Amino acid sequence: MSHHAGSAVTADGPRVAAPSLNPWVVFLVRRLSRFVFSLWLLVTFAFLLLHLIPGDPVRNALGLTAPQDLVERQRETLGLNDPLHVQYGSYLADLSRGDFGVSMLNRLPVIDTISQRLPNTLSLALLAFLAVTLIAVPLGLLMAILTRDGRRRPLELGFTSGSMVVSAVPEFLLSVLLVYLFAVNLGVLPIAGKAGPSSYVLPVAAMTLGSAMALSRLVRVEVLGVLGQDFIRTARAKRLRAGRIYLRHALPNAVTATLTVSGLLLAGLVVGSVLVETIFAWPGLGPTMVSSILAKDYPMVQGIVLVYGTMVLLINLAVDLTLALLDPRSTIREAA
Repeated sequence: MSHHAGSAVTADGPRVAAPSLNPWVVFLVRRLSRFVFSLWLLVTFAFLLLHLIPGDPVRNALGLTAPQDLVERQRETLGLNDPLHVQYGSYLADLSRGDFGVSMLNRLPVIDTISQRLPNTLSLALLAFLAVTLIAVPLGLLMAILTRDGRRRPLELGFTSGSMVVSAVPEFLLSVLLVYLFAVNLGVLPIAGKAGPSSYVLPVAAMTLGSAMALSRLVRVEVLGVLGQDFIRTARAKRLRAGRIYLRHALPNAVTATLTVSGLLLAGLVVGSVLVETIFAWPGLGPTMVSSILAKDYPMVQGIVLVYGTMVLLINLAVDLTLALLDPRSTIREAA
């Protein structure tokens, strides 16, 4: 007697094994579980941020000369007189309603300030990411084509060395250099603030150049690896046009590692925009973060930390899902 594949035979007769779960379902459950757990850790860290500060955070914020009754009222308003577990539960309940607390400085809801300034931060980061991609991918592909099989050694050396130098320059130094050259010396671009499309140029350039050079080196290495594979040799033997070989065969097969790094770059651009926004007086979350830290406005700092952290987690989740769609075999292997 034959039994269905996957069944087991015991002393009591055949037993049918439980059907295996769809690997995509397993993959999604694992990724979403990891996201939820990471988000919980982030929320817990943001909550503890207020309690890890030495001394009384309210006294630190209001100053040593503030009346004691004012300090006590502020502590009561923030719920700092409650037991820690009660504060934590209240904090989670408030977050679930979209309540990030109230600023100690202007007494306005933190969420209002974040909602007003977050679009400016996102627009800057997304434009920088788009610029990085539009520069790095064509440049890396071109350099791979020109330097394949050991050709043009001086060009390869110049590209590698130059891109490493540019990517090693700190963003704040690059920002200062760009301001001096294009705003102070040439006077062709605004120094700071947001006043039209031209005001995007310098901060986006400061955020873009180093990342674009670093990513272009990776694209070049990945494309060179693909160009050495058998299916590329077969395509050349069929006398396919060079553009079709590079754009339809080589580049798509080199995109996986590039996409992974691109996602990390986008997360880095979002968080790294704090410094650039501060230098260029950009009306985003960066200057608000810095001023809130200096003024010891802890509810505002908590809210901005949560927003930055959540954006990074969402970007990483999006990269994982995109890679799974591009390479389903890795998803099945991971879920097995």
